Amino acid sequence: MIVGNSGSGKSTYAKHLAARDGLVHIDLDVFAWLPTEPPQRKPVAAAMTELEARLPPAGWVAEGCYADLLEALSPRADLLLFLNPGVDACLRHCRARPFEPHKYPTPQAQQENLAMLLEWVRGYDTRTGPLSLAGHRALFEGFEGPKHELTDPAVWPERSG
Repeated sequence: MIVGNSGSGKSTYAKHLAARDGLVHIDLDVFAWLPTEPPQRKPVAAAMTELEARLPPAGWVAEGCYADLLEALSPRADLLLFLNPGVDACLRHCRARPFEPHKYPTPQAQQENLAMLLEWVRGYDTRTGPLSLAGHRALFEGFEGPKHELTDPAVWPERSG
């Protein structure tokens, strides 16, 4: 499992690990939200029902900023990575993010959402709940298996071989 702030590199890292190790990449954004405008979180139980229906018994890497979903998934996980490069790095990553067609209908729609996303990223240290630094820290501290907090993307394992 990989957790971290928006822009921390979760998707990039998970895609790399999935390709390198032959794992299924699970983007929790797909399960976390109701199809409403404005978006609303799906109840955790409903999201987990959908996730478990599509989760292979082994050979997966799940990533997202949803400590509540990852907490529910944690009994099936054998490793937790907490990507925590700092808010400034996350802001840079968000500004450089390529078009995400699974999240936005057009590049313009993604660009129009950028100001809101940057504001969200800036609030990571001060907000509360499962999408916050405090929520991620609690997930990390409570995870009983192997875990690593990674703070420097330049030395993450896939970057050093």
